[in-house]
Amino acid sequence: MLIFRVFSVIAFVLLNSCANSPAKSNGQGESVAPVKIAESEGKTQQKEPKTSIDPDVLFMLLTAELAGQRGQYDIALEGYMEAAKRVHDPRFAERAATIALYMKDSKKANEAVGLWLRQEPGNQTARKIAALSALRAGNKQAAAGHLDLLLKTDSAGFENAVLELAGVLQKDNKEALLYDVLERLLLKHPDNADIYFMQSLLAMQMKNKNLAEKNIQQVLKLKPDWDKALIFQAQIAAFSGDLNRAKALLTETANKYPDNVKIKKLLAQVLIKAEDYQEAGKVYQSMMLADPKDIESQFALGLVHLQLEQDDQAEEIFKKLLEQPDWQYQASFYLGKIEEKKGNTEKALAWFDKVKDGPLVFDASLSAISVLAKDKRYYEANSRLVTLQAQFPKQKLRIMLIQAELYSQQKQYQQAFNLLTKALADSPDQKELLYTRALIAEHIGKSDVVESDLKKILVQQPDNVEALNALGYTLLNKPERYAEAEKYLQRALGLQPDEAVIIDSYGWLQFKLGHIQKAVEYLQKAYQKQQESEIAAHLAEALWASGRKDEARELFNKAIRNSPQDEYLLDFQRRILNGKQ
Repeated sequence: MLIFRVFSVIAFVLLNSCANSPAKSNGQGESVAPVKIAESEGKTQQKEPKTSIDPDVLFMLLTAELAGQRGQYDIALEGYMEAAKRVHDPRFAERAATIALYMKDSKKANEAVGLWLRQEPGNQTARKIAALSALRAGNKQAAAGHLDLLLKTDSAGFENAVLELAGVLQKDNKEALLYDVLERLLLKHPDNADIYFMQSLLAMQMKNKNLAEKNIQQVLKLKPDWDKALIFQAQIAAFSGDLNRAKALLTETANKYPDNVKIKKLLAQVLIKAEDYQEAGKVYQSMMLADPKDIESQFALGLVHLQLEQDDQAEEIFKKLLEQPDWQYQASFYLGKIEEKKGNTEKALAWFDKVKDGPLVFDASLSAISVLAKDKRYYEANSRLVTLQAQFPKQKLRIMLIQAELYSQQKQYQQAFNLLTKALADSPDQKELLYTRALIAEHIGKSDVVESDLKKILVQQPDNVEALNALGYTLLNKPERYAEAEKYLQRALGLQPDEAVIIDSYGWLQFKLGHIQKAVEYLQKAYQKQQESEIAAHLAEALWASGRKDEARELFNKAIRNSPQDEYLLDFQRRILNGKQ
């Protein structure tokens, strides 16, 4: 329910100097925003000295500007470079450097930024561009020199400068180059925790968790109480899948910094990821006691209550949040979910229809369609779906899959198959379309399509658990292919050993193989995890075959009360209970 973000290394931003990077002109291709030679209106207290520009230089600037608007960047670059050489005005050199960077002309960029730094040696943006140009050229020594100057002249801004560089280099997959440059910097500053911290961030960006851990350990040797480093150490553990260590680290850090809300919220998220909802709820409640105006924690606690099936407590929180303008739409969505769970169709629809803005508008519309489909009000569901197509054209794929599902629920399998086949003609490798068509194809006896679509997914993703399970389960219809089915199902079970539907498939395989007691064990385990109708039908048949007929009848009666129209339960009733087997 909660979105868990254990690691967001950086909100990467572009260099400030690139803010005027080429933009679209009116039909003339890309253009570079002009240098404002005249003083801007905002600079009234500290005027720049007037620069006398001779007519030749002015002509160069006008030519460069026009060339930039027309996308002729080589001409624009030469014009600004020549103007920068003739006039002591760092703005011209800045412009030339920006264009050269955009063109990825490292030689010209170095020349322009060199001019800029000679004219304005303390400019931090010029220094960052010089470092970037050196990095792009692979000149580690020069890049280290520029970063060293940045560290000495602006130690407080050093971290942001490195993050900006990393953001640009990430596009070229050159974060490792920046890491190596920082390694050189450590030769001059071996006790600088900031450099080790930036290396740890970069290592995580490169998906090297061991290297990230090594660097963060070094940071904490130098600054053992640095809260940001302690938090990041826990994030590394969580991102690596070691949730127990992440919990322990964050709990210790939270005790050390009891007023640090960020640490507590991260701890709560890790607890949720570990499915320890009770403890996560306690953390959110403690934050709400400390700050009753912490609306974010109130909302999160409501979601935790939903996970714990404490719907009354969740409903109470969400109804209070309706008074908060920034949260009313999200609260309405989850109030709709609560009513949907209760089976109150009209109330659920009313709440979903109140979601008019925010990130859950599309999900609310889908939920409304789902509620109508469950109530077999297919005409209304289809009508809403048509409206949704016009409202959210970028969600074409999801809407198409929903349309196929609506067809399927109405047993219009051929229409669903045709819709998906048409979509696959345009996107033949789209995994969701392939998987859904495979499920539909089974209903109309196209076993060859089922198998080919699922195998096509497995060519792209050999460990796709859904495809492995579906293919293995499908092959159980052919006794001569049980061994092949077992291969797929064992692989799926190895990847997700606690998934109910996979345990059910494997249990059903054992039944088909005549291993009745083993089948009962697996099917009971699956049913304990998920009391779903098809699993209930499988378990009832296995119990019946093992001689436990009273248990089979009791299970069937319970399941059929909850799902009186389920095809698997009705098939069991027809073949077994009414067949006097």
